[in-house]
Amino acid sequence: MTGPDFLWGVSTSAFQIEGGFDEDGRLPSVWDEFPSFEGQTARVACDHRNRHAEDVALLRELGVNAYRFSLSWPRVEGGRAAGSGSAASSGLDFYDRLVDDLLDAGIAPVATLYHWDTPAHVEEAGGWLARDTAHRLADYAATAAARLADRVAMWIPVNEPAIVTLLGYATGQHAPGKALLFDALPAAHHLNLGHGLAVQALRAAGATSVGTANNHTPAWAATGSAEDAAAASAYADLHNWLYADPVLAGRYPESLVDLLPVEDGDLATIAQPLDFYGVNYYNPTRLSAPSPGNPLPFDLVPITEHPVTGFGWPVVPAGLGEMIGALRTRHPNLPPVHVTESGCSYPHSLDDTERVDYLAAHSEAAIAAGAKGYFVWSVLDNFEWDSGYSQRFGLVHVDYATQRRTPRASFRWYRDRIRR
Repeated sequence: MTGPDFLWGVSTSAFQIEGGFDEDGRLPSVWDEFPSFEGQTARVACDHRNRHAEDVALLRELGVNAYRFSLSWPRVEGGRAAGSGSAASSGLDFYDRLVDDLLDAGIAPVATLYHWDTPAHVEEAGGWLARDTAHRLADYAATAAARLADRVAMWIPVNEPAIVTLLGYATGQHAPGKALLFDALPAAHHLNLGHGLAVQALRAAGATSVGTANNHTPAWAATGSAEDAAAASAYADLHNWLYADPVLAGRYPESLVDLLPVEDGDLATIAQPLDFYGVNYYNPTRLSAPSPGNPLPFDLVPITEHPVTGFGWPVVPAGLGEMIGALRTRHPNLPPVHVTESGCSYPHSLDDTERVDYLAAHSEAAIAAGAKGYFVWSVLDNFEWDSGYSQRFGLVHVDYATQRRTPRASFRWYRDRIRR
């Protein structure tokens, strides 16, 4: 059962839906020219920058009481010379209107500051491999909060630092496309430090509820062997505990701490008190001991005993409860948990019964695990990073040629579930 304070929400990110690359003085992002499926780009995406009123009307019809969106760092910083001056008002004007429209619709704004769209000039200066980027994020947080903290209900400084580190800097699958393997670990520390500095900046500007949104996956050993168990533990440290431990307990996993550029006072800065802890969950991961020639301490092993989404991700609702339980065991003082992302990609059909089944099972798993909120990824089909428009996550189908929005069966199911 859920009480009246339970947050039924949906999530999006700026780069994936906004479009409007040439509006508000927006600066280039590391993602603007990054290769994607069939060369597709997010230059228009869902045109949310110009159609946000229509999208807020859909949110009102859906009946959610919270909407998690991200601000575009390049848009907010637009209008100033690289790294100097004050943010142009036009970049924040859009978010001013969006927040006001959400409040008029009775929907709590939940704002993420950084959802992967690093300004290109920040990356050119070192990106997340450079310590200074953490301070740049804090400056951006202060700018955004000075304008919006009086109306934004909840703040998330950094979305999924694990994915930025692992896919952006370790393997090169995501922007900025660096394949550094373990040499990517300074990015993890600087992302964590940026989180802590941004929390301080947000609170100084009057933000009253600040948390995080970490991507978490249960790490399953492929067999009962000691070697496979060690592989699963190594992966859990890299994907889960490298981000949860410093934020929640001011420490790093022992297996990784010597690889991180930690300076005096950093861990205290990172471990700022939080009002909530966001869990983004999609699937578990199975690991075995590394095969010969693999420079990593594990091999990824397919999970074949469960159905998969259109993206090929195994559908394991129980993994969500398993992960929240593991967080509580490792961190008994875990703040209230919100499932800040949970969703699935399936083909574009409007009768998306597979998505309905997925959301029904995962939302119930979240409630059973004691979560205080459940946010579906995503309300709209969107630009899916290196996969372009090949994947469809939306409760609402988007015809990218006409920008027509058409609610799917899952939209109606979620609306009715919220009403219950």
